[in-house]
Amino acid sequence: MAQSDNLAPASTDEPTIGRLVADASRDLSSLVQHEIALAKAEMRFSVKAGVLGSLLFLVAGFLGLLIIILLSFAFAYFLTMTGLHAAWAFLIVSGVYALLAVVLVLVGVSRLKKIKAPEKTIATASQIPAALKGQRPGRDAA
Repeated sequence: MAQSDNLAPASTDEPTIGRLVADASRDLSSLVQHEIALAKAEMRFSVKAGVLGSLLFLVAGFLGLLIIILLSFAFAYFLTMTGLHAAWAFLIVSGVYALLAVVLVLVGVSRLKKIKAPEKTIATASQIPAALKGQRPGRDAA
């Protein structure tokens, strides 16, 4: 009888299924909340780093634009040193930039014409609903 006496108090100390489910639910909820907080903290850090990096690229691009403008003036004035009138020198520099812009537009248009729809992805994605229903690709629904 000593064995049955030992088992009886142990069974009352064991948690019920409802309590286990409630504890698991609470722990899962806490885990999800902590993961969301961690993700928010990481995203804040990443966003700050991304904004700073973007601003640095923006400033570098602006400085590069200023350099191009100054070099254009320098090239135009260099052409005037050859005896060319300043108006013609600046017109030549502008023409070079116009020609460069036309070439870049033509190359850009040819690259844009090469854009195609992701045909393989569309084909495999269209098979997903049938696969979820348990059908195999290529077989008719019976």
